[in-house]
Amino acid sequence: MIALVDCNNFYVSCERVFDPKLKNRPVVVLSNNDGCIIARSNEAKALGIKMGEPAFKIKHIIEQNNITVFSTNFSLYGDFSNRVMSILTSLASDIEIYSIDEAFLDFSIWEEKEYHKQAMYIRKIIKQRTGIPVSIGISTTKTLAKVANHVAKKSNQLGGVFILNDHTMIKRILKRFPVEKIWGIGRRSRKLLNYYGIKTALQLQNMDKTWIKKYLTIKGLQ
Repeated sequence: MIALVDCNNFYVSCERVFDPKLKNRPVVVLSNNDGCIIARSNEAKALGIKMGEPAFKIKHIIEQNNITVFSTNFSLYGDFSNRVMSILTSLASDIEIYSIDEAFLDFSIWEEKEYHKQAMYIRKIIKQRTGIPVSIGISTTKTLAKVANHVAKKSNQLGGVFILNDHTMIKRILKRFPVEKIWGIGRRSRKLLNYYGIKTALQLQNMDKTWIKKYLTIKGLQ
């Protein structure tokens, strides 16, 4: 089993560590030249602010909703990332750092009944030592772990951890999961798949492998 540990709204979370009063308030982080939105708190997302949106276009939204705006501080974010990854390295025997705020862990060293307990422990330790909240998705492949992580982030009832290892549950979730949210499906692939009527992850999973290889190449098949 593979677990994906993903820091929640990472850049925003880093800024909130130094100013706890920003909790539950809309916050955005801008690109190097303060041109575009590159990180949003959940509260900012709820206001309709999109990733990559030019800041000048939503100036009125920012002002009307008293949104806190930060310029990027990559040295700060890098320091927090190193601390999070160091903790994960100390807790897991096999770790693959995927990005500044994501890492895959090998969960096969534990028994199935231990998955949830271990994941909750990891969340607790990272939060205690860094102040950064994380979500953890656990499944049989990296792609499904990504899907599980997405579910963990979206549901307040799950406590930040979701295990996706039941065939019936996988099918039910993939049936509702937009194809463009699948790890590795970019804008061009989404348009192609939508053109052929493929709009969910389950529809893609059910496609003939020869068709997938033809239109999405061997990488898409993998």
